[in-house]
Amino acid sequence: MTPLGTAPPTANLAEILERVLDKGIVIAGDIKIDLLDIELLTIRLRLFVSSVDTARRAGIDWWETDPALSSRAARDALTEENAQLRRRLEALESGGDVGELSPVGGEERRDG
Repeated sequence: MTPLGTAPPTANLAEILERVLDKGIVIAGDIKIDLLDIELLTIRLRLFVSSVDTARRAGIDWWETDPALSSRAARDALTEENAQLRRRLEALESGGDVGELSPVGGEERRDG
């Protein structure tokens, strides 16, 4: 208890935000829709709010490898696709079996 006439210690928004970003906070929730004991839809929501450094310490770095968010990741994806196309072209030119090479885009296709 605080003595009469003194206010409890307060934290301003900047201090609270600094604590949250430094430590991180996880908010989790599930939404499940059932009809007559038949599961129709399940949505799982997970929210992790932190600074970039805290997220990296937690092993989260998806923004570095997502081509939509990282120009380096997009460049790496294009480089890999280019390398796959060159391997397929070389196999075609040398008369090799192109079906053994993984196609660009990850889909398997066999003609015939």
